[in-house]
Amino acid sequence: MNSSNGNGSMSTASSSGAWDGRDQFPAGLRVLVVDDDPTCLMIFEKMLKTCLYQVTKCNKAETALSVLREHKNGFDIVISDVHMPDMDGFELLKHIDSEMDLPVILISADATKQIVMKGVTYGACDYLIKPVRIETLKNIWQHVVRKKARNTLLEIKY
Repeated sequence: MNSSNGNGSMSTASSSGAWDGRDQFPAGLRVLVVDDDPTCLMIFEKMLKTCLYQVTKCNKAETALSVLREHKNGFDIVISDVHMPDMDGFELLKHIDSEMDLPVILISADATKQIVMKGVTYGACDYLIKPVRIETLKNIWQHVVRKKARNTLLEIKY
């Protein structure tokens, strides 16, 4: 699926496997990647597809938020750049945290302690420093499992 509008663009690339099938887990994990840098988006898409994940790319945070709102339960995890012109990753994280129940990984070339701590404080499940290695991306499914397990425990408790 490819779509584009004046507010940004989004494209989806599927790999083999399906998250819903569970038998091929974690293949088919549905990942939304948000970055204003087209080169970074292309690299992330290629690496995530190598991991057999389904990838949707957005070049603007506002577009990503619209996609998330339109496709409730359409994604398992979000990976977002921190520094973007329309809305930074922290603001996007706040919206996702208040409206949806998705793990969010923040990414940036900015490795300063203050920015990393801000990401963790705002609720990011991880903060990755660019360039991100494929070995790291192969393990992002663990954040989804932890989130689902935590939610299951909360449902049982209450």
